[in-house]
Amino acid sequence: MGFKKDMVWGGATASYQIEGAAFEDGKGLNVWDICCEKPGFVRDGDTGIEACDHYHRYKEDVALMKQLGFNAYRFSLSWARILPDGTGKVNEAGLDFYDKLVDELLSAGIEPYVTLFHWDYPYELYKKGGWLNKDSSDWFAEYTKVVVDRLSDRVTHWMTLNEPQLFINTGHADGVHAPGLKLDRGQILIAGHNALLAHGKACQVIRKYSKKPCEIGFAPAIGVVCPATTDEKDIEAAKKAMFEASIFENATWSVAYWMEPVMNGRYPEESIKANGKWWPDFPEEDMKIIHQPIDFCGMNSYFGSYVKAADNELGYEFCKFSSGYPRTEMDWEITPEILYYGPKFLYERYKKPILITENGMAGMDFVHLDGKVHDPQRIDFLHRYLKEYKKAADDGVDIKGYLQWSLMDNFEWAEGYRKRFGLIYVDYETKERILKDSAYWYADVIKNNGENL
Repeated sequence: MGFKKDMVWGGATASYQIEGAAFEDGKGLNVWDICCEKPGFVRDGDTGIEACDHYHRYKEDVALMKQLGFNAYRFSLSWARILPDGTGKVNEAGLDFYDKLVDELLSAGIEPYVTLFHWDYPYELYKKGGWLNKDSSDWFAEYTKVVVDRLSDRVTHWMTLNEPQLFINTGHADGVHAPGLKLDRGQILIAGHNALLAHGKACQVIRKYSKKPCEIGFAPAIGVVCPATTDEKDIEAAKKAMFEASIFENATWSVAYWMEPVMNGRYPEESIKANGKWWPDFPEEDMKIIHQPIDFCGMNSYFGSYVKAADNELGYEFCKFSSGYPRTEMDWEITPEILYYGPKFLYERYKKPILITENGMAGMDFVHLDGKVHDPQRIDFLHRYLKEYKKAADDGVDIKGYLQWSLMDNFEWAEGYRKRFGLIYVDYETKERILKDSAYWYADVIKNNGENL
C-alpha cells in the first residue's frame, strides 16, 4: 500500500530558533530573549539574537526547500513580533514578514503549515502572569484573530500549540527552558489547563474567521511506548503504558493529559486521582471549549521506551536499555519502532489522520575537507524511522505526512548552537547554508514518495 499519493513531505522549524532579528522592526521581547541574558541559562552563552538570520534570508531558504522537493513547510510565528505587547497594537512590519514568507512558499509550490505558538511567549504577558493568568487564553485568541485575518486567504493548515508538555514542564516546573520557573504542582496544572483553553479558543477563532476551508491540529510531544516483542500481550501492555497517567508524579507529562481533553473533552480520571489535593476545580464549560474538533493528530517524537507484560500492579514493566545502546548527540536512544507503534496506537484510539510534525536527530556534523557535510548516521536514522512509518501506512493507519526536524541547524534552546538537527548545515559566523548528504537522500525519498525505503 505505502504512502498515499498526496503525502505531505517537508520540514519544520520554529521562529525563535531560526529567525534572528530579535530586536528589529518593532518586535517585542519574548521570554527567550530575556532568559538568554541570564548567565548560564543557555550553553556557551548563546542567544537567538541572530540565529540563522532567516528573517533576512527567507527567500534563500525557500529556494532550498524547493530544491529538495518539499510540498509543505511547518514554521511558527513569533507572537511578540506581531503583537509586541502580546495584545493590542499590531506591529505591521512583523506581520508583513510572515505575509511575504507565505507568498514565497506558495510561489515555490510549498504549502505553509503554520504553528501559532512554539515557546517564544511575549514578555509583556509573562509579566502579567503568563499561562497562570486566567485571561491568557483570551490573549492567545486575540493574537490568533490577528493572524487569521491576515493570512487565512492563503494559509489553510494550522497548528495551535507546539509540545505543551515541554513548555509547561521544562519551562515552568523544571526551570531549564524559558521562562525558567519552578512552580508547584497545583500551579503547573493551572498553567497546563490555560494552555489547553488557548488551544480550544484558537480553534474556534480559526473556524469562525478563516477565509478559506481549513484544517487544524496541534503538535504534542508523544512519548511512545513500544512492545519488547510482537507478542500480543506485550503489544497490549505497551498500548496501556503509553496512555497511562498515574505513573507520572506530575500528570502534565502524560500523553493522555493533553490528548483526552482535546479529543474527548475530559481529563483522565487517573490524572485527577493521582494529583489529589493539587487538582484544581476546572469549570465544565472550559472542557467544552477545549474539546474542539480537530482534523489531524500531530506527533512530535524522537525516541521512546519498551515494555513487556508483567504480573504486577501495572500489568507491565519497562525494559532497560543495554550498555552501549545507540544514541544521538542529544543522548536520546534510537528507537525506530516509535513511528510504527506511535501512529498505530494514536490512530486506533482517536481515529484521526497522523502527521509527524517533528522527527529527526542531532548529529556530530561538520564541513569535511571536500567542502561537504557527510552525515551517514542521519541517513541511516531517517531510513530506519521512515521504514517503520511506512509499515504503519501498510497496516491501515491513516498517514497524512512527515515533517522532518529540522530544515536547518538552529538555536537548540538551552543547548545553544552545539546540537545540529538540520538537513542543511548552517555556518553561524557567515550564515552560509550547505546541504548535507541527508538532504539529498531525503529529496530522493520525497521524489519517490517513500517507495525506495
